[in-house]
Amino acid sequence: MRLFWSYGLFISILCIIGFYCILVTYNLIRALVGLEILIKAATLLIIVAGYITGHEALAQSLVITLIVIEAVVITVAVGIVLGIRSHNNSLDARKIRNLKG
Repeated sequence: MRLFWSYGLFISILCIIGFYCILVTYNLIRALVGLEILIKAATLLIIVAGYITGHEALAQSLVITLIVIEAVVITVAVGIVLGIRSHNNSLDARKIRNLKG
């Protein structure tokens, strides 16, 4: 149980950092980094929960699935951010509101 509290504290800190990066910044790359940190916190939470409950195989399969989905989502998001960058010459999220289409 002590292991859960130490990892739980670390997971909570990662979640706070991830949410902070997403909510506070206007830079799209920093928002993607925040999303990555948040997903890594969820991955670590699944691993710790699987270890504590004794279902390591299930936790590993869920984590592998999450990593694959995360790679696809981040790849698409980076493509969108690069498209916005080429159109606006800026990574500022406030300038996205000016786009029409």
